[in-house]
Order: sequence, then structure tokens, then C-alpha cells
Amino acid sequence: MREGQKRGLARKLRRDMTEAERQLWYRLRDRRLLGCKFRRQWPVGPYVADFACLEHRLILELDGSQHLNSAHDGVRDEFLRRQGFAVLRFWNNDVLAKTDDVCDAILRWLSDRSSILSPSRENPEKG
Repeated sequence: MREGQKRGLARKLRRDMTEAERQLWYRLRDRRLLGCKFRRQWPVGPYVADFACLEHRLILELDGSQHLNSAHDGVRDEFLRRQGFAVLRFWNNDVLAKTDDVCDAILRWLSDRSSILSPSRENPEKG
């Protein structure tokens, strides 16, 4: 798929979001989750990620039943990892029924990542 086609597809996907995508986007948009900027339907290589936080190299994918045992998802995730992204996948029904739990899982991942990337405030040379 050419770059222009991918951008057009991303625009269409933003316009036609699923209910689960809309519900999670409401929680992610405007830096509502730990101040992190998320983008929706973000093109990455030959794929369009549901949500991406470029600062933390995190991609969120929401899956419906068509993704059950999908070999394509494994190939896609491996490509995204080779691009330096971590991929978290959530089932649409979990996003709809347990939005707080999904957001907590994302927060835990971001918090763990932030603590790894942040330099310690303690001086290791002081005893």
C-alpha cells in the first residue's frame, strides 16, 4: 500500500471507529493518561495501529473475534517490535466492559517504562 493510500485508510478508520475504540480514545485523548500523547489510527510501516504513543514507543491494538488465533497478528506484532514498539492487545469486549481495568494495565506499562527511563534522584555515591 502506498503512503497516500495508507493515510487515506487511517483517516477513514478514524472516522469509522468501533465503539470500543471510541470508548478507549475518550480515556486516551488530550493526554488524559499520565500526560502521554496518543495518536489514533497511526500508520507504521505497512500497518495502521489503533493507538500509538510515540514518546514511549507503545502501540495499543483492540481486537474483535476476527483476531482469535490470528497468525497475521503475530507477524504484525513482530514487525512493530522490530520498529522499536511494544504492543499491548486488548479484546474489544474487555475495553467495553472493563475500561478501568484496561486503562490500569496501560498505566502500569507506562509507569514501569517511565521508571526505567527516568534517572534515579538518589546519588549512588552517597552512602
